[in-house]
Amino acid sequence: MSDRIFGEIPGIAEGQTFANRIELSLSLVHRPRQAGISGSQLEGADCIVLSGGYEDDVDYENVIVYTGHGGRDISSGKQVTDQDMIRGNLALALSCQRGLPVRVIRGYTNLSSHAPQEGYRYDGLFRVEEYWKEKGRSGAWFGASD
Repeated sequence: MSDRIFGEIPGIAEGQTFANRIELSLSLVHRPRQAGISGSQLEGADCIVLSGGYEDDVDYENVIVYTGHGGRDISSGKQVTDQDMIRGNLALALSCQRGLPVRVIRGYTNLSSHAPQEGYRYDGLFRVEEYWKEKGRSGAWFGASD
């Protein structure tokens, strides 16, 4: 069993900022230093980072359409291959099924008016209400469903 924390991290307040992904990791808010989804396909997802890496992500402040992970071309940012229900995508689906809270971090590279000007900001707990599979702007399927 891991020591994964679902929910609030003691000593971390909503709105708290972090200079970089290393600070996020050391604070235990979002452990992976690169991946956008922190979680396990056996336990669920405990945190996501919105960083503008996926063209189909949408940030409405209190509602987020999060593409998941996989299939993205790093150089163009386009979804070039379909996503699968594995790893982080499966972790998010499990959090939905179990009603687990997911911490949301917004990064300065997120193409949203809700993103911080610099660094990363912890914006509170969200719930994964649903997940589905849909064809994205570039023609590949994202938001893997089971």
